[in-house]
Amino acid sequence: MPPPTKPAPVPTPETLPFWEGCAAGELRIQRCTSCGKHVFYPRPACPFCYSTDLEWVVSDGTATLHSYVISHRAAPGFAEEVPYVIAIVELPEGVRMMTNLVEVEADPEKLPLDMALRVVFEPRGDVHLPLFAPAGSAA
Repeated sequence: MPPPTKPAPVPTPETLPFWEGCAAGELRIQRCTSCGKHVFYPRPACPFCYSTDLEWVVSDGTATLHSYVISHRAAPGFAEEVPYVIAIVELPEGVRMMTNLVEVEADPEKLPLDMALRVVFEPRGDVHLPLFAPAGSAA
């Protein structure tokens, strides 16, 4: 029996612009045109002022490491990658997103908080997932 494949998200009408951006190599997030705050995860209304006037903007693809955990137990499809890093990264716009770190050893000594990161996109199923790598690692 073949090993399980990594799970892939299924875009919805609300999240489709995000996934289309990832496929194009762009990290898109929402910005409220009423209060000016950036929003992530994609949603129909601003969580700050409740306006439905949201637009899509392209982030510059950089982030900093906010928090992380090193997983030593493989989720389905991740057996070849144990241990791996599950992280919360913060974009310059102030939003945080959960992701995986790649191109870095899963060792706390190599994962200083506030480490500069850059987005990389991993094809998975019909989507491209935004993952993050150290800013100075090979592209």
